[in-house]
Amino acid sequence: MVSRLILVLGDQLNKTIAALRAGDKSRDTVVMAEVADEASYVQHHPKKIALIFAAMRKFADRLRKDGWDLRYTCLDDPDTTGSIVGELLRRAEETGATEVIATEPGEWRLIEALEEAPLPVRQLENDLFLATHAEFDAWAEGRKSLRMEYFYREMRRKTGLLMDGADPEGGQWNFDHENRKPAPDEIIGSGPMQFTPDETVARVLDLVEARFGSSFGTLRPFSLATDQGQARRALAHFVTYALPRFGDYQDAMLDQDRFLYHSLLSAYINIGLLHPQEVCAAVEAAYQAGDVPLNAAEGFIRQIIGWREYMRGIYYREGPEYTRRNGLNHQRKLPGFFWGEETKMRCVARAVEQTEAEAYAHHIQRLMVTGNFALLAGIDPADVHAWYLRVYIDAFEWVEAPNVIGMSQFADGGIIASKPYVSSGNYINKMSDYCRHCAYKVKDKVGPDACPFNLLYWSFMERHRERFEQNPRMAQMYRTFDRMEEDRRRTVLAEAEDWLDRMGRGALV
Repeated sequence: MVSRLILVLGDQLNKTIAALRAGDKSRDTVVMAEVADEASYVQHHPKKIALIFAAMRKFADRLRKDGWDLRYTCLDDPDTTGSIVGELLRRAEETGATEVIATEPGEWRLIEALEEAPLPVRQLENDLFLATHAEFDAWAEGRKSLRMEYFYREMRRKTGLLMDGADPEGGQWNFDHENRKPAPDEIIGSGPMQFTPDETVARVLDLVEARFGSSFGTLRPFSLATDQGQARRALAHFVTYALPRFGDYQDAMLDQDRFLYHSLLSAYINIGLLHPQEVCAAVEAAYQAGDVPLNAAEGFIRQIIGWREYMRGIYYREGPEYTRRNGLNHQRKLPGFFWGEETKMRCVARAVEQTEAEAYAHHIQRLMVTGNFALLAGIDPADVHAWYLRVYIDAFEWVEAPNVIGMSQFADGGIIASKPYVSSGNYINKMSDYCRHCAYKVKDKVGPDACPFNLLYWSFMERHRERFEQNPRMAQMYRTFDRMEEDRRRTVLAEAEDWLDRMGRGALV
């Protein structure tokens, strides 16, 4: 009987994955490997590496108990080849296997490496998602624009989530207008569920500290879930204690609260500890029981079956070149304060500090603080993409790249967004208390204390006037700028250029 290898990657830690379902315990060998190539192709946040390695080791133990023959390579194994393909070849030589069954990876880089391996690798579509490639392509085919909202409606119909027959629960598809409340004065609750490291996690933390201790990011304290049981407890905790208020305040930001009512479940979903269907089912059940308002349940489910599935569809549809797009021809390099150097901008400083400590920032901090700044300042989207992929615990290229290249930086020319997500300091002031503690004054439009977002907003608009002046969603802002006195417009643009010049020279800004 011909034996095969079953490859399980670190973001596929679920017994339902296609490769395991296609395997045969009586003849096949599961291969799992912590390898240098995957841990260092970008300089990942140490918490991300620790989460994945610890979860991999625990999942491997589960598979062994389930009766699988499993070969596991630890990062410090003296015989490691350092790559996924190398480990497959090593294990094939050990076992006599002549074929590999793999679940499709989440990055083109690894897909192509498996395709080029000197051993037949059969890649099966990753069913830790709710939409297949064929389903997304069928929806996208022939459309002039690929807007998430319409894909989301198809996913609601497919899954039956929050549906009342053929109609959406509550009579409308989207309750986003109810989910934009500014930051409250007080957060009720203790934040996401935390877990004390066990012996397996402690060993991984020591390994990661020794190998990746100089990387950007704080490893300890480490309190993340690292197995399916813990992840499910974290889900139940979120649904009970945070979800009821998640909808109202999901866009809010607070200087002294890193989590508000956010779930921090995305990393667990993205590595397979939680399946998106079970997450959405738990949220829907809480709504149906009367424990969660509809705007909160709908807003959260939209993040999972709408944005998450849509971003994956875009990534695979657009292909390997997507990450290299630069539709606005932005060329500035990422400034040092994205790596923790001092800046007087309180919102950016707090978002980066939080990212360094937690490998986490919520979607508005990513989109409307760090992303907004990078777009306004004209930072090269390749640098922005590399930063987001490095620093966030839930960042895998299939989801990170479309969010950054498309939604945040408009570098794909408008495939995802109908307009750039840019704003002055007014939006940040409305949705947060950052501006109260800032050295700059959000109400100042010009002058030495003017909020840089105010200056850079108009600089961006003028720089790209030819492209966006006729955009119906932006035309009014051009009319507003044109109504300013000419001297005022010149002052705004000159001060923006001076600010960017000082940033480029490494001055404190």
